Amino acid sequence: MYIKELKFSLWADFIERDYLDKEFKELIKDGLVNGATSNPAIFKNAILTSNAYKKQLQELDDLSAKQKYEALAIFDIQKASDVLKPLYEAGDDGYVSIEVDPFLCDDTQATIDEGKRLYKEIDRKNVMIKVPATPAGYEAMQELVSCGIAVNATLIFKKEQALSCAKAFQKGMEKFGGKVDCVISVFVSRVDRAIDDVLKQKDVQTALTGIYNSLDIYHSVEKMGITGCRVLFASTGVKDNSLPAHYYIQNLLVYNTVNTAPVDTINSFKKDGEENKPTLVYAKTIKEHFKKVAKAGIDLDEVLDKQIVDGLEAFKSAFSDILKEL
Repeated sequence: MYIKELKFSLWADFIERDYLDKEFKELIKDGLVNGATSNPAIFKNAILTSNAYKKQLQELDDLSAKQKYEALAIFDIQKASDVLKPLYEAGDDGYVSIEVDPFLCDDTQATIDEGKRLYKEIDRKNVMIKVPATPAGYEAMQELVSCGIAVNATLIFKKEQALSCAKAFQKGMEKFGGKVDCVISVFVSRVDRAIDDVLKQKDVQTALTGIYNSLDIYHSVEKMGITGCRVLFASTGVKDNSLPAHYYIQNLLVYNTVNTAPVDTINSFKKDGEENKPTLVYAKTIKEHFKKVAKAGIDLDEVLDKQIVDGLEAFKSAFSDILKEL
């Protein structure tokens, strides 16, 4: 746990083979991170740019592109799981996430089958199966959790998505008969990047909508009181150089949450962040800001819907690029 009083965890949003053998171990040793996440875009960058995968790839010539990808990804996830195992056994998270094929996002049974297969092949208890928050995904999440499989619900921008995930987790745990650790990954900075240029022209404070949207979702999930279910703040890297690198960590320090961030962002927070300054934002403040956004001519609901579609397409594109190269 990065900040014990807040039950606040930091996970590294990065996977790459050489990094897992070196820097990742140092981050854990220094108490900076207690978990890790991956997605198709992260694996695309790792597999297609790092020399660390060449040797294993030479041994996979007779496999299909997707089989090659899974062999590489599973190896990395197993490695990360083993590094994180002492934290997991100590009850300090220690999870690493792997996402199902994003092209299955509208197929419940195929998502269930792939999630169970990946979990079985990885053969590590501290693995979370990452499932996009779509109508098909909610059903898949419930089934996976009912089997005792930890789930990371991803690509969440709207409260309705988050609550549907939470309800799926709750039903799954009821069927399982116990607690299963799950996270609801709410994407933050992408919202600001989508609308801040307009807000700036209308003299509305920027770099706030993503944070307030995330906090609004967080409070709704927390009210449900589901043991083992936490909100995870994702997409917390900064693209605006006028903001400190750790901006989306510093402004989302709330109780019983996870923040998964790029390694540079985590290092920035450790160096310059104020760890003992929890985020305190009132519901009234959030509503007032949303009114300003609407007055600026932005339909936030429409923006968030587009982000969901664009996010899925981005993961599909990254996945396609990997398979094409392999």
